[in-house]
Amino acid sequence: MGKYVTDAKELLCLVGGKENIAAVSHCMTRMRFALVEPGKADVPAIEKMKVVKGSFTQSGQFQVIIGNTVADFYNDFVAAAGIEGVSKDAVKQAAKKNQNVLQRIVTALAEIFAPLIPAIITGGLILGFRNCIDSLYLFENGTKTLCDISQFWAGIDSFLWLIGEAVFHMLPVGICWSVTKKMGTTQMLGIILGLTLVSGQLLNAYAVAGTAAADIPKWDFGFIQVNMIGYQAQVIPAILAAFMLVYLERFFRKITPQVVSMIVVPFCSLVLAVMASHFVLGPIGWKIGSVVSTVVYAGITGPVKVVFGAVFGSIYAPLVITGLHHMSNAIDLQLIADYGGTMLWPMIALSNIAQGSAVMGMVVLQRKNAQAQEVNLPAGISCYLGVTEPAIFGVNLKYGFPFVSGIIGSGIAAIICVATSTTANAVGVGGLPGILSIRPDSMASFAICMVVAIVVPLVLTVVVGKKKLTWEEMNSTAEEEEAETVMPKELRAFLTGEVIPLEDVKDGVFSEKVMGDGFAILPETEVLYAPADAEVTVLMEDSRHACGLKLANDMEILLHIGLDTVDMKGDGFEYLVEQGQNVKAGDALIRFDREKIKAAGHRDVTVCIITDEGNAGNIRFITDRKATEKETVVASFD
Repeated sequence: MGKYVTDAKELLCLVGGKENIAAVSHCMTRMRFALVEPGKADVPAIEKMKVVKGSFTQSGQFQVIIGNTVADFYNDFVAAAGIEGVSKDAVKQAAKKNQNVLQRIVTALAEIFAPLIPAIITGGLILGFRNCIDSLYLFENGTKTLCDISQFWAGIDSFLWLIGEAVFHMLPVGICWSVTKKMGTTQMLGIILGLTLVSGQLLNAYAVAGTAAADIPKWDFGFIQVNMIGYQAQVIPAILAAFMLVYLERFFRKITPQVVSMIVVPFCSLVLAVMASHFVLGPIGWKIGSVVSTVVYAGITGPVKVVFGAVFGSIYAPLVITGLHHMSNAIDLQLIADYGGTMLWPMIALSNIAQGSAVMGMVVLQRKNAQAQEVNLPAGISCYLGVTEPAIFGVNLKYGFPFVSGIIGSGIAAIICVATSTTANAVGVGGLPGILSIRPDSMASFAICMVVAIVVPLVLTVVVGKKKLTWEEMNSTAEEEEAETVMPKELRAFLTGEVIPLEDVKDGVFSEKVMGDGFAILPETEVLYAPADAEVTVLMEDSRHACGLKLANDMEILLHIGLDTVDMKGDGFEYLVEQGQNVKAGDALIRFDREKIKAAGHRDVTVCIITDEGNAGNIRFITDRKATEKETVVASFD
């Protein structure tokens, strides 16, 4: 039995029960729920659970942060709930029922770009490295780069462009593949469609601006001519083309007889999709992308660029909460395609750093709270590496003021960022490693922005936190842990009734103390309770008439209901706990029927045997008295 059974049952109740769970899965740190009625989840109570580090709702999913042990918790949860876990994709599909139209669009964009992110990050790192060796004039009095003075590094620079070109120039291929994969259509057709958008037969997209209209090659159909233009690095044309292919394939698959579908469906779908892409959708998508990038670029570089930077730097973290931040990937890539760089990405990296620094402020404030540090430190580190959700949802939003401190720091850093025209060559790793994506001439200004994004949120969080946090929030855990490790000193009555010595039980085994010393209670009630905090170590699955407990001091006790009741084979007995479960003093263990015991010809006297004294000493039994369940002390020890 898993260690999280009790917590799993509590969480199941707080999310609205089994009937409120449409689907559940887990990732590296979180339980992911698609709830039938999200409003039924008792979020405040869930976040008070000791095992829970935080919770949030994103893209229609209710996510509960457990930490690195989430896999074990998940196994106990699905077992306790009596449900089957599903894949993350299945949860996403179920969660879409809770999304509005805008959320579904954003989710679709996120799912399209998610498989491409590793390649985009790799390309960004390669471009960043190439910048360092072919664009930083560090040699011969600042007149030459490393590539200028070394044939080896010049060769490395040329070779790495093979990968960089494949990532960014051939991006439409990846986009078309990802769309067809997401929509469940033929992925190979998506790849081919993408290749037709970046074919060497076409005028490279980067050469279009410098080519006179009369010199642009054309397909001549007699009655119409179409420009032979490539869409290297273009995002929106590729997305439009891919969705056209998807819906054409679905249409032809639906109307085509099965016997000829293998020929008709791919041929008609691909040919028409390629025609639509180059004749209509490509030019339209190019124009849309250009308008978007022009507007954003004007905001970043225009007369109100400082205001733009302040606004974007401040709202990016809140956008993460809604999931709308995924749209920035498409905008960044379009800016890179149109202007050779992006000024949005540096601000995104700074926002990551700012939220991480706010968490580090909490690390300082709660340095004496070991339980809080279990969440703070991993969340802060992951945020510095570009993964913000654990920090935002697990720490900053929980207290409020760290989140605001991070926003303020991010906004100030973003103002400096746009004021100095800090630009990234590519989308790279977020957080502190983001500097590797920055242009060489912008690295110094970005470093200054990083210092601001680190210092301002951290200081603000510490200053405000000293006024906002209670003493318990900063120091409580040390005392709680001491209390948790205090060894038990007594056993309380597990039933209401007369407490008698073992000798008075008049049973050959118990009275002779063959299994160990102890005492007994003549019950007047029918629920057996735990006499102390303990772990349930032994259960009799067939007869359900006894259970074994192990206390924190390693004392082991056996609670046995009735004499010879094993013969009843469980009739009249019901376990209320599971083996391996941790229980508190007074928790219900077994429900039993005294009348059935008597009808079976057995006595209902219930004994407590200490089978192993563990680290306890000077054990004293307090018998020959009336005891009240969960209240009366019936045994004490050192």
